[in-house]
Amino acid sequence: MTEPLIVFLDRATLPVPLLAVNTPHRWHEYAQTSPDEVVERLRGATVAISNKVPITREMLAQLPDLKLIAVAATGYNQIDLAAAREYTVGVCNIRDYAIHGVAEHTFMLMLALRRQLLAYRRDVAAGAWQAAAGFCVFGAPLHDLAGSRMCIVGSGALGQATANLARAFGMDVQFVERQGMATIRAGFLAWDEALATADVLSLHCPLTDATRNLIGTAQLAQMKPSAILINTARGGLVDEVALLDALRVGRLAGAGLDVLHTEPPRAGNALLDVDLPNLIVTPHVAWASVETMQTLADQLIGNIDAFLQGNPRHML
Repeated sequence: MTEPLIVFLDRATLPVPLLAVNTPHRWHEYAQTSPDEVVERLRGATVAISNKVPITREMLAQLPDLKLIAVAATGYNQIDLAAAREYTVGVCNIRDYAIHGVAEHTFMLMLALRRQLLAYRRDVAAGAWQAAAGFCVFGAPLHDLAGSRMCIVGSGALGQATANLARAFGMDVQFVERQGMATIRAGFLAWDEALATADVLSLHCPLTDATRNLIGTAQLAQMKPSAILINTARGGLVDEVALLDALRVGRLAGAGLDVLHTEPPRAGNALLDVDLPNLIVTPHVAWASVETMQTLADQLIGNIDAFLQGNPRHML
């Protein structure tokens, strides 16, 4: 019998070594794959590995040999899950691999904004310290994390890891109940109360139809002008135009984003066209420490091996 063919469609998105698949197999990999190349590259494949390459209903209809889509990430919104189920193609993803990396990145953004890192770096570069009358420069107001309230949207592994770090910093940590819920779960804060009282609002929830543009003009207006917003989850959770407007007019003290609506932003993005000391944008790298990526890579191969050996895991 022909050994199963495994095809990695976007190997360049995972620049760390991969373990060997223990099950006898054939392996093909491509640095990147455009949507119009997917079907041809997956012909005869048993397993497709995709980090961000879309796999649609139209594609699946032309791939009768495909048995598994192994997503090389936690998010799987690029896969037509309903169509995969109809065509009896399993889909698995990566679980709980970035709990340290994403939580640390969240805190990097939060500390930089609360302690005004960019503003003071700019002051020093402009010579403000050299020209100061006293021993220090009083510029943008600094705020401690200790004693401030952090409201976390999403209580999964990433939200919990972030909460653990926040408690170590002496913050008042509150998980946020879903918007519009009449019943508030024990240990959660009502949505409106969270927006009104958060010093830091940190997003760690998936992007779905219900959460798209979760933070927009109305929600930003409910937040304290001294609050900051952190998004290391998915770009579509935040209305970027509304966010930029809020930052410009002082309705929000700062924002730290690791994600944007469209990635990469080849057509531009308004948030990248401004130079604001209270806005930090990083290029979707919260997950990308060497250690975190290796954890992902090892789990990915483990998922594939488990499926080929008849013991599927992390199935959606």
